Amino acid sequence: MVEFLAEDTSLPKVVKRRVNALKNLQVKCAHIEAKFYEEVHELERKYAALYQPLFDKRSDIVKAAYEPTEEECEWKADEEEELTEEMKEKAKVEEEKKDEEKEDPKGVPEFWLTVFKNVDLLSDMLQEHDEPILKHLQDIKVKFSDPGQPMSFSLEFNFEPNEFFTNTLLTKTYKMRSEPDENDPFSFDGPEIMGCTGCTIDWTKGKNITLKTIKKKQKHKGRGTVRTVTKTVPNDSFFNFFTPPDVPESGDLDEDSEAVLAADFEIGHFIRERIVPRAVLYFTGEAIEDDDDDYDEEGEEADDEVRP
Repeated sequence: MVEFLAEDTSLPKVVKRRVNALKNLQVKCAHIEAKFYEEVHELERKYAALYQPLFDKRSDIVKAAYEPTEEECEWKADEEEELTEEMKEKAKVEEEKKDEEKEDPKGVPEFWLTVFKNVDLLSDMLQEHDEPILKHLQDIKVKFSDPGQPMSFSLEFNFEPNEFFTNTLLTKTYKMRSEPDENDPFSFDGPEIMGCTGCTIDWTKGKNITLKTIKKKQKHKGRGTVRTVTKTVPNDSFFNFFTPPDVPESGDLDEDSEAVLAADFEIGHFIRERIVPRAVLYFTGEAIEDDDDDYDEEGEEADDEVRP
């Protein structure tokens, strides 16, 4: 297989001129593609308004503000899931017995916490001390920028009143750009996130889990005496998600900050495009199975049988 360099010196000059013309056409294509994605963003905004009443009702059911009717709760199982009448009756009796033994829970307890724990991308961020707080998370909403404004979207995390912070709303806004880079127009592959801003969490005194207190021993250089000092240092927590690294105007970041932002952007997109629209399927685990089906196994499993 012959590989061609970007600037193939073997091409005749007249052909190179024509290739340059093709590249100029490609740049124009990139600018048209950018406009296409701008219109897609407008379309997303339009349909977000249609989805929202359904998501609001989902939120009301989760937080026990609305009890669905018998008709709304009817669900026809797949043929594989269908049970015999005898098995159904047995399951019903067992379920009623369990219900008698415990109090009737309100809404869908720990709905969003369960979603987070079921998704690897999010569970990797979770710490044990995050879980009691996320039990109070009632809803996540996506809000798009207004028409005529720079392209962006915000994630809104709605919490019920709790002992950890006084906020009932935590937000994260992602600024996007849908235009080719003048210096590298061929790299354009749709809208990209250019930066994000979080929000201030008003922690209750003693409840800020993004910080931890450590004790450190210090030795006096002259006297040789040792003292113990207390320092406050950052602590791993999902709630660091709301304080991303600042992106300087120059756009230059160190490697660690770039890695943090790259992971942050991936998470923001995933919450917006997958988690919010299909939350119940991540709660049950069904969406995770679908996500796994999107990947092919690489390579082959080793065969234990030795063949001559």
